[in-house]
Amino acid sequence: MKRIAIQGVKGCFHEQAARLFYEEHGHIVPEIVECAAFDDLYRSLDAERADAAVMAIENTVSGGLLPNFELLRKYDRKIKGEVFLRIQQNLMALPGQSIEDIKEVRTHYMAINQTREFFKNCPWIRLVESEDTAKSAAEVAQEGLMGVGAVASELAADLYGLNILAPSIETYKQNFTRFLILADKEQVVVDPATVNKASIRFTLPHTQGSLSKILTVLSFYDINLTKIQSLPIIGHEWEYQFYIDVTFDNYTRYRQSIEAVRPLTSDFSILGEYRECPNPEI
Repeated sequence: MKRIAIQGVKGCFHEQAARLFYEEHGHIVPEIVECAAFDDLYRSLDAERADAAVMAIENTVSGGLLPNFELLRKYDRKIKGEVFLRIQQNLMALPGQSIEDIKEVRTHYMAINQTREFFKNCPWIRLVESEDTAKSAAEVAQEGLMGVGAVASELAADLYGLNILAPSIETYKQNFTRFLILADKEQVVVDPATVNKASIRFTLPHTQGSLSKILTVLSFYDINLTKIQSLPIIGHEWEYQFYIDVTFDNYTRYRQSIEAVRPLTSDFSILGEYRECPNPEI
């Protein structure tokens, strides 16, 4: 059984992503290692409390999680895969209640933002911000809170014995989060015959056309750029580090493009080479 570190408590979307990834790769449901913060994912790997970690990196509604891109730079871990998860928010409460019985709902602030339209039709309900969606569900169940609901995943309702009063109440149904699977580099085996995606990080000199040169080289080698994210370099005004995702059909051509790009950059690193997850569909 794999021990997988997640940010949050059992029943959160990170656990759903972990289950989805490992079940699709033929593994049984992994053992979940709960972490309070994203930094703790890496500490769990350092302390060998976990074999791998799952970390959200971007969302189709809110964009990239910029602090997590910095963690990719700070810690020497490899990306071994990715998974897209549709974020479905569900209103849940202890059994024997209806929506009209619920006077307070607890959940994470992002879940509140994603469900405000639904709650406009429930003016008797007070929304209360909490640390975590699944933790809110756990508190309702463990403390026996009647009249109090939570907004969380279907998995959380199952784990904590809550009834779903209203399913999929998020405003935007095409709400997907991309999660990365992280592991020690010794545990990551790259198979050139199956990998078709890579995540790369580098910095560029503050000179005219430096980024366009990189893009030109990638285009020459038929490398498809699927993601580019820039972050400022602290202490170096107007200089940036770049995180890019590329896909390719030919591993040899991809490696040739890497060797052509590397001299044009500084602080270059390959964060991971892995199999692309298919684009999510509703």
